[in-house]
Amino acid sequence: MKAAEVLESFKRYDAFLEGHFLLTSGLHSPHYFQCARVLQHPEVAETLGKALGQKVLASFEGKKCDAVISPALGGLIIGHELGRALGCRAVFAEREGGRMRLRRFELEPGETVVVVEDVVTTGGSLLETAKLAEEAGGVVLATCCLVDRTAKESSLAVSLVSLLKMDVVTYSPGDCPLCRQGLPLVKPGSRPSSPRSSND
Repeated sequence: MKAAEVLESFKRYDAFLEGHFLLTSGLHSPHYFQCARVLQHPEVAETLGKALGQKVLASFEGKKCDAVISPALGGLIIGHELGRALGCRAVFAEREGGRMRLRRFELEPGETVVVVEDVVTTGGSLLETAKLAEEAGGVVLATCCLVDRTAKESSLAVSLVSLLKMDVVTYSPGDCPLCRQGLPLVKPGSRPSSPRSSND
């Protein structure tokens, strides 16, 4: 599946948004990927999961994967679909007391895992989940996502497998031109009406 096809899927389901958004990382951006709008359609989620699975398998040369692990909530659906594509179980980590934890699942020592997120900007949740898997005895084969928004200089971008790489602009809250323009800041999921999708 080509990157252009992935982006077209996001646009088709109004999942590539324009406006003034507060990202989970705390950064501001004029664009936002609302993955849930794409992944709510099971047939599309399955297609994306298969495509990502093919790229992930190529990255670790067909080694057997025992489990896919994703951070809740964003990585849940793509984690499940990636597990289906790789023929393994799909588990998830949850934030508890400010830290990611495997509250409902266990990893056996030596189990091989792939860590997956829907969208990665700073990589904080992805790296925290990968570290959690290793602390639980797992061996991380790969880290991956649907949309990679990491900066070019990010060390994470070197090993991150994705279906779509987008150099989307982000701003720190203290240096945000959108704030200076007086545009309302939206935390996705809290907006009563949806912003318009990009037609780029």
